[in-house]
Amino acid sequence: MKLVAYIRVSTENQVREGFGLDAQRAEIVAWAKAEGHRIVQWTGDEGISGANGIDTRQGLYEALLAVQQHRAQGIVFTSLDRLARRMTEQEGILGEVWAADGTVYSLGDGGEVLQDDPDDPMRTAIRQTRGVFAQLERGLIRQRMAKGKREKAAQGGYVGGAPAFGYRAEHGVLAEDSAEQATIERARELRGSGMSLRQVGSALTLENRNPRRGAWHPTSVARLLKVTAS
Repeated sequence: MKLVAYIRVSTENQVREGFGLDAQRAEIVAWAKAEGHRIVQWTGDEGISGANGIDTRQGLYEALLAVQQHRAQGIVFTSLDRLARRMTEQEGILGEVWAADGTVYSLGDGGEVLQDDPDDPMRTAIRQTRGVFAQLERGLIRQRMAKGKREKAAQGGYVGGAPAFGYRAEHGVLAEDSAEQATIERARELRGSGMSLRQVGSALTLENRNPRRGAWHPTSVARLLKVTAS
């Protein structure tokens, strides 16, 4: 069977824990070879949460389109939570594939995800129940993590996330980054001399004082200086 393969990863942590795009790709390739299927197209979403709708997930949109246009006979992914985090969204996406006469394979859920059968209501109930409990488990994990972060923050600890420019995380605590702190001081000096935010950004670029990503823009300089961009 000709299939489109969909892979997704939302965070760097998932890559480190073995759920990265390459790991998903290898699992699908091995399964397809063993089952005699052919992957005719690969699509993916990197750094995008499964809670996002299809309108923000280009890879998922392309996978569904391949089935709807009959360039592929079905879609395969490593698990239903790669498809969507919420049970209701999973059901909606599955319905779109089935409406296009496509077949769905979820490797972590026993292989083919069978269509609803009016003569077998338990099939639908079991699938949806699994989705509900998977969603509940993720919610409980988020709740525990949020509680832990609140307790750590109350004790003055670093709770994660990207540190503000000028700082870096070291062994669970924030420490000043000397190079970035120097960039902040230089930006303040330039701004104090009467330069506009855009001029400050250009000057920092010329001095090879680069942001962590992208380029300096008036808004990023404003955030650096904690002023209002205009």
